[in-house]
Amino acid sequence: MHAMKRSTEVSGIMEQTPHIVRAWRLLRLGLHILRGVLTALLVLPWGSPGLRMTLTREWSRSLLDLLGVQLRVRGNPLDAADHNVLVVPNHVSWLDIYLLNTVRPLRFVSKAEIRNWPIVGWLAIFTGTLFLERGRRRDTARVNDAVSAALANGDCVAFFPEGTTTDGTYLKPFLSSLLQAAINAHAELRPVALRYVLPDGGIDRAAAYCGDMTMMDSLRNILARREIRAELIFLEPIPTSGKHRRELARQAEQLISSALYPASPHTTPGTAGDPPAATR
Repeated sequence: MHAMKRSTEVSGIMEQTPHIVRAWRLLRLGLHILRGVLTALLVLPWGSPGLRMTLTREWSRSLLDLLGVQLRVRGNPLDAADHNVLVVPNHVSWLDIYLLNTVRPLRFVSKAEIRNWPIVGWLAIFTGTLFLERGRRRDTARVNDAVSAALANGDCVAFFPEGTTTDGTYLKPFLSSLLQAAINAHAELRPVALRYVLPDGGIDRAAAYCGDMTMMDSLRNILARREIRAELIFLEPIPTSGKHRRELARQAEQLISSALYPASPHTTPGTAGDPPAATR
């Protein structure tokens, strides 16, 4: 037991919650999701854009508090006055969406499979998510048009250019296809570096949702932790005028890699790929 305790301290793993606390958190999570469903059904369809933004931000903040997620924001974050911005963060967890929405609610581009997920898919539909059929070039063109239209109308849209999640210790090469929407709409491109950290500054994998992990596996890992520390680093905007989408993808990847791994980068920016082969 003492050896295990020493190992835990050395590795920087944070304190675990008792099982009764996990059960209480799970109950509260269920009630919070029910509240979100009722809000999406009864309020969002008729609410003003400002009200929708306020309710989305408040619900996301409450979710993070319920799960013990402490968020630190660095750089120059987006606010309600920002419009026509395409946000491109790296991707580690399903929590990433709520971290970003806590700062400034966004419209996300997501894989079409999520649309059929119980409750989560329904909430995604009501919050204006744009769904992409992975591996279909024709659908990529359709979503590009939809994102361009949303940006031109003043929305802030986000998608994860890695096309999948990692455990947070490295980056996958950024896909470039959907960056064409920012060029078409003359939008600003905002890279955001996202990470979960331990008290000693190391990478915290507890929040990761990657590989063969199920949603319940991820949720159990998160509920078991007394606290999870997350950081969002808003990097300098990238002008899109006169740029090629592959150039934008490389530049965004380099900026995020430098912010996350300044001493010894875990990734050398690769050639930005396109669906279908590169999309997860």
